[in-house]
Amino acid sequence: TQCWGYDQSRFPANNMFVSAGEMVWDNGAACGRRYRVRCIGGSGRPCVGGFVDVTVVDACNTFPCPSTFLFSADAFQQISRNPHAAVSVEFW
Repeated sequence: TQCWGYDQSRFPANNMFVSAGEMVWDNGAACGRRYRVRCIGGSGRPCVGGFVDVTVVDACNTFPCPSTFLFSADAFQQISRNPHAAVSVEFW
C-alpha cells in the first residue's frame, strides 16, 4: 500500500479497512486514521443501518478516485446489502 508498502501486519485483523480518495488522503497524512462510517443512501435502498469503524491503509489507486472511500469487502458488507451498490456515506 502507499501507507506501509508490503507490510501485511499493518492491516486491521478484522479486515475493516479502506483506501482513501483525494478528499481524505491528504498527501498520506490519512494513513492509519480511523473513521466511523455509515451508509445514508443509494439506489435500491442498500443501507443496512448502523456503522463500521475502518482504518485507512492506502490511497485510491485511480485518478480521479470515484469515491471518498474504497472499502474492503468485509467493511462494505457491514453497511450495504448489495456488494456492488454505489452508496452515499457520512463519516466522522
